[in-house]
This record gives sequence, C-alpha cells and structure tokens, in this order.
Amino acid sequence: METTYFAIAFLSGLIPALFWVWFWLREDKANPEPYFLIAISFIAGMAVVPMALPLQKMAIDLYSGSNVIVVWVIIEELLKYAVALALVFWNKEVDEPIDMVIYLIVIALGFAALENALFIFNPLIMNNFVDSALTGSFRFLGATLLHVLASGTIGICLALSYYRSRTTQIIAGTFGLSIAIVLHALFNFFIMNASGEAILAVFLFVWMGILLLFLLFEKVKLLQHNHKLKFTP
Repeated sequence: METTYFAIAFLSGLIPALFWVWFWLREDKANPEPYFLIAISFIAGMAVVPMALPLQKMAIDLYSGSNVIVVWVIIEELLKYAVALALVFWNKEVDEPIDMVIYLIVIALGFAALENALFIFNPLIMNNFVDSALTGSFRFLGATLLHVLASGTIGICLALSYYRSRTTQIIAGTFGLSIAIVLHALFNFFIMNASGEAILAVFLFVWMGILLLFLLFEKVKLLQHNHKLKFTP
C-alpha cells in the first residue's frame, strides 16, 4: 500500500512541475533547448532533495529557532545553484543568456517535484486524503512557484551579465543567490505563521515576483536579440 501511495504522491508532485516546465520552455520556443539537457537538469534538481535532507537534519542539531529556517534555505539554494554550475552551465548548448534562466528554473522544478511528492506522501500514508490534496494544491500555487522565483532570480542576474567579464558574472551570480536566499527565507517565515487571508497575501507576494520574473525574462530575450543584431553583418 505504501508503494501505491508513494506512486500517487510522486505523480502528484511530478505532473504539476512538468506543466510549469512546459510553460517556461514555451517562452523560449524560438531557440529551444535540447530535451536531453532539460531532462538532465530536471533529474538533477530532484537529486538535490536527498542531498539536502541529511544536511538539513544536521542543521536541526546545530541550530535552533529561525536560524534553522535560514540554514535550510541556504542549503537548498546553494545546492540547486551548484548543480547548475557542475552539470549544465559548462555544456556547449548553454550558449545564450536566456539559457541560464531556463536551466535554473528547470532544476528548481525538479527539486519542487520531489519535495512536493514527499509533502503529499506524509498525510497520504495516514489516510488523510483531504490534507494530501490540499497540500498538493497549495504547493502547486505557492512553494513550487517560490522555487521558480528563487532560482529564476539567479538565472536573471547571470543572464544580464552574460556578455560581461567573468568577474562580473561571478559577482552577479553571488548577488542573485543572495536575493534568492532572502526571498525563500521570507516566504518560509511568513507561511509558517500565516493562516486564511495571510496565506493568500504570501501567495500574492510570490505571484507578483513571478510576474516580475516574467518581465525580466522578456528583457533578457530583448538583450539577446539586440546583441545578435549588433554582431550580425
């Protein structure tokens, strides 16, 4: 029975995440990324979850109160970014500014897919189907998009510095990572103490962030287009 419940939870986490992958890839349909690298990025994002769990468990032993939340967030954002640097960004297919955003978002969605599955699985094995369904719905609209916003912010910073020096790119990546950590930590702090209308306010904060991310995404595409025009004879 647990195997069946895990399969249900896994699909419940996977399918919504794949929807968001489709959505963001659709925004880059003019020059689509190879499916094999997208798949590697998504799976790598999922692999971050079991990497993060033991480190987060250690954080519980070492820290207390709000410090634990901050350390948990740092672990997650650092690992997602590290996976992108180690497995994706060196690939020759990553040859445009927008690619930095796309791959980081896909990694974030892979992470969210497995993390959501675990959150859905816990109430499911206790036969609490209503809580399981509500958890999946809330995470689809909140936590999943929060991961997209956090990692996408790093991608935007890298994309805007794509044509600059290596030093500038490193600084931009570090700045983006810092913003991602702050956004993620704020979300966790507020959502843990929120209820009713307060939860909707937190979600609204995330949705507004996604809207801004989308606008910056379009700006990166314009930057990319203008650069091509500049160097096209």
